[in-house]
Amino acid sequence: MPEAPKINNVSKYDCCGSNSSLDAKNKKALQFIEDVTSNADEVQRRVLAEILSRSAHVEYLQRHGLNGCTDQETFKKVVPVVTYEDLKPEIDRIANGDASPILCSQPISEFLTSSGTSGGERKLMPTIEEELERRSLLYSLLMPVMNQCVSGLDKGKGMYFLFIKSEAKTPGGLVARPVLTSYYKSSHFMDRPYDPYTNYTSPNETILCLDSYQSMYSQLLCGLYQNTQVLRVGAVFASGFIRALKFLEKNWLLLCNDIRSGTLDPKITDSSVREAVMKILEPNPRLADFIEAECGKDSWSGIITRLWPNTKYIDVIVTGTMSQYIPTLDYYSNGLPLVCTMYASSECYFGLNLNPLCKPSEVSYTLIPTMCYYEFLPVNRKSGFNESFSKPVSLNDKENQDLVDLVDVKLGQEYELVVTTYAGLYRYRVGDILRVAGFKNKAPQFNFVCRKNVVLSIDSDKTDEVELQNAVENAANNLLSFDASLTEYTSYADTSTVPGHYVLYWEISLRRATPIPPSVFEDCCLTVEESFNSVYRQGRVSDKSIGPLEIKIVESGTFDRLMDYAVGQGASINQYKAPRCVKYAPIVELLNSKVVANYFSPKCPKWAPGHKQWLAED
Repeated sequence: MPEAPKINNVSKYDCCGSNSSLDAKNKKALQFIEDVTSNADEVQRRVLAEILSRSAHVEYLQRHGLNGCTDQETFKKVVPVVTYEDLKPEIDRIANGDASPILCSQPISEFLTSSGTSGGERKLMPTIEEELERRSLLYSLLMPVMNQCVSGLDKGKGMYFLFIKSEAKTPGGLVARPVLTSYYKSSHFMDRPYDPYTNYTSPNETILCLDSYQSMYSQLLCGLYQNTQVLRVGAVFASGFIRALKFLEKNWLLLCNDIRSGTLDPKITDSSVREAVMKILEPNPRLADFIEAECGKDSWSGIITRLWPNTKYIDVIVTGTMSQYIPTLDYYSNGLPLVCTMYASSECYFGLNLNPLCKPSEVSYTLIPTMCYYEFLPVNRKSGFNESFSKPVSLNDKENQDLVDLVDVKLGQEYELVVTTYAGLYRYRVGDILRVAGFKNKAPQFNFVCRKNVVLSIDSDKTDEVELQNAVENAANNLLSFDASLTEYTSYADTSTVPGHYVLYWEISLRRATPIPPSVFEDCCLTVEESFNSVYRQGRVSDKSIGPLEIKIVESGTFDRLMDYAVGQGASINQYKAPRCVKYAPIVELLNSKVVANYFSPKCPKWAPGHKQWLAED
């Protein structure tokens, strides 16, 4: 994730002064990391005390009987560990306009929409104005760390493909939008002073354009035009960066025409975008010929280093489900380092990677103790063919108190992250599963293992097993009038296409000889998509980051063969159940070898910004 400008005031946790030289700023940032990780326990106690003293009179903490106490022991004794569903009544009150101090003593400035889902809708995470400064602080640490590994990054530019998404307003008038949209539209990003580390090829206007085609086209055009100045390239997710390259494959002739003539394609109609791009663009026939020659070759292997020859690394998230894109990135880049710089969510920003040039499989994040108060719930995954997590359950009083503090986690143990934030989340289960990989002084470093219960993901979408089951059941109802039923199913996130798409493998039981028309299976595809959450549907409709869902019909007995394979690999025949998602290549190959027909969703599902209940009220 690209970095943000240095900030001038984050109270006692400030690490960078605005009047320092670049080297001095880097040194001060690194010293800040050293200080807070060396005193992690003390800092954590101070952070919790600060949060609780500020929020002593908020309704939520009073209801649980904290009575102004700020110590860890009392906090853990009386405040429960919660999920989003537990907080939803309070969040709904705020969304509907209740401005009293329900969760936080400071005014809620907006809601950040999480890519996690609740009842098919984005979760709403309350935030306060001050959190922008805290996020900026974490961003400001990234390049000083990177500068230790790669020299000269202040001598050129970063080509990052950054985009905003649609926002909505709650019934009470608060803006609800993704965390990065909030950041890119804030003064912290928009009015950032010049800094060699935040010098991008994309003008702000191209990033803030809501039209995905115009934004992508103009950002690529500016990146190509300044190709020799580019020292690093990236996007937030690996999937987004690959979409940019696929966009280039389709549109390089148009882009070359613009570079050759110094004009901008008429399809770019946003006046602010046109004005910003034309400040950069001048006729350059030689560069256009060079790009045409490279893009016109039979192979696009290494296209990144061919078009942007000074690129030193790719800055994208390739942990978790994004790891499926690593081979594609290696192909396009001739094996450039893939750098994962930071770990963050809508709830809070957490930490950074202190060894950014490590292999993607070895990425670990050091949680910065000043960002929030951390606790960790030990988890144990089931072993065997169907590796999964037990369903989240309410914790009893003893378990509430037995969560582990930041400095007490054990090497190699896996935990679910639980946070208490300045913005009004108390002992909140984030849903991320982390494994302790090591320590930076007294602060642990974590591998990101997975998002709990998520089975399918292409981009920022996260589909869990329950949601998938409900969607499949809804779709299978279309078969009943043909005296047919769904015997068994599984799923697969297919990223061989760009954009990637969901694939469902269905084994059907037919009780009569009449064939089922293809249109019925297409309706099944669309029904599944209509049943998915708003994040998925936005990816299909607005962001174009997810392709049409595909159902592959497999021959009778296929899932028996799948069980035979699993048992042959050591699974217990007594405990075996068909996996609801498959990733292992031999299993995917087995399923594909049994496909007798396939169908795609015929159109996009319905989607509009905002929650369904808000839209119904409008």
